[in-house]
Amino acid sequence: MADRVGDSRARHAEDPVDRSGPEPPHEREPGPFSVARLWAGGAATALVAALVSLTGLLTARDLFDAVVLAPKGPDAWGQAEVVTHALVAAACAFAATGLLEVLLPTTPDAVRSFTWIALLVAGLAAVLPLEPALPLADRVATAVVDGAIGVVITVCLRDVARRSRAESPSRR
Repeated sequence: MADRVGDSRARHAEDPVDRSGPEPPHEREPGPFSVARLWAGGAATALVAALVSLTGLLTARDLFDAVVLAPKGPDAWGQAEVVTHALVAAACAFAATGLLEVLLPTTPDAVRSFTWIALLVAGLAAVLPLEPALPLADRVATAVVDGAIGVVITVCLRDVARRSRAESPSRR
């Protein structure tokens, strides 16, 4: 027994990482994924994004007496319609799911690339509708609601992408 313990210690001294078990699939390599799982997760994310939009708009309006702004025309700004804003949030989630479907089979480290792209787009969505002449409360409410929607879409779809990878026969 002492020899086996000594052999084990010597082996771990040379190689501190135990490589005896099967190696997990490398998430950074493009590989097979389940399109059905990806789009089912995208649909669930769209629902969550729409609900975040509704919650944010109603909270801003009823609790803080602020108006979330949305572009109405080339240089005109107006109040965001609650249902329209929720539908646009859901459409953004579906568009992000489409981006993921393109990135997953083609891009090394697709999940990280998607996360960066989506967070930068979320930042733009939070900042673009802001106009300095508008009341501060309205600008803050717009940035918070639009930014929260973007972050929710990013986080949900990042996790969906990781779970949509097709299982290899050795993992079953």
